[in-house]
Amino acid sequence: MRSTVFLLTIVSALAWTAPAAAAPGDPVDLGNGVMLDPIFAARLRYETVDQANLPDSADALTLRARIGIELKSSGLSTLIEGEGTLALVDDYNDTIPGNGVEPFPIVGDPENLELNRFQVSYLKDGTGVTLGRQRIILDNARFVGNVGWRQNEQTYDAVRGQAKLGPVTLDATYSVSQRTVFGKDSPNSHYDGDFVFLGGGVDLPAVDIKAFAYLLDYDTRLAFSSQTYGFLATAGLDLPAIGKLSGQLSYASQSDYGANPVSYQADYLNAQATLSLSSFSLTAGYEELGSDGGRAAVQTPLATLHAFNGWADLFLTTPANGLRDYYATLGTTFGVTFLPSLKADLTHHRFDSDFGGLDYGSEWDASVGFKLGPVALLAKYANYNAKQFAIDTEKVWLQAEAAF
Repeated sequence: MRSTVFLLTIVSALAWTAPAAAAPGDPVDLGNGVMLDPIFAARLRYETVDQANLPDSADALTLRARIGIELKSSGLSTLIEGEGTLALVDDYNDTIPGNGVEPFPIVGDPENLELNRFQVSYLKDGTGVTLGRQRIILDNARFVGNVGWRQNEQTYDAVRGQAKLGPVTLDATYSVSQRTVFGKDSPNSHYDGDFVFLGGGVDLPAVDIKAFAYLLDYDTRLAFSSQTYGFLATAGLDLPAIGKLSGQLSYASQSDYGANPVSYQADYLNAQATLSLSSFSLTAGYEELGSDGGRAAVQTPLATLHAFNGWADLFLTTPANGLRDYYATLGTTFGVTFLPSLKADLTHHRFDSDFGGLDYGSEWDASVGFKLGPVALLAKYANYNAKQFAIDTEKVWLQAEAAF
């Protein structure tokens, strides 16, 4: 019954495009300076996972839709958005206990129907406040993100203040709940606590610098309670007649906080450089999530983790011995007559421990994506070769996505 209602909702949303003269998703003028902005996004994805320790591969064909509206007037806005995920093929472990498919590998996209965002905000020229259930992505999402890769989005029940004063930006958030990607039927649907995100940055001619502090005090997920203080610097340099050189450097110190039962201190480090030449780019980087003698390691439980340390997602929780990730990416953007925005990337990771001298393994990741009108198409592949951590894992994704 729920699946039928969900599909009817999608069909209704696709059929409604506002007045005939407007394009799908265009704001509608309600008069007196009030605009109504419809929200619609859909994603169809096939994902297969093959793990060496399980007899069967996972096969997941899922459809996700987000439907909502936003009313705007002179900087003041109210937004409400629902989100639903439907499993069209469900031969996978969706992480919900008792669903009878646990022998399959995990695909973290359970069927779900929930309120994704409900917020009131006032923002003008980068300064203002947002209150309610909201999407928060800070910097490169290494410490706080929305886990946008999974079908169900991670959001936050929070109040967030932002200010822009010339080249200086300030950002402060207090959140009481992390609404996870596991859906409302999961025992891990949300984690409550007291979460504080503080950031201050300055945009300089040659470099952008941001300092941050993240204080996470979980009510129940005590091992992930931590305090993290650090900075992120990014810079770019044009190379006449050659291309562009860009880079980033980030460092942070993390230690236990709140009721965490383990006392520890460990460092985070990321250094990355990208050389862009015509339609090609080459990126080399090193990321370290340090360990305190094997007792505990740097954890980033609010991050968009799929974007880091390999698409096979073997390091969503950092091993106690820490992690060192040496990676390189070759990317290209080129166009042919019927595919003007084709992008392709190939990445190799080598994973070691920070403590104990372990060779965890290595991974190859590859992707090809392009757009056909409003629809973005993507094919991705990940192959993790295990040595002293986890097991051999191979994943393939085929995806189509559109948003208005």
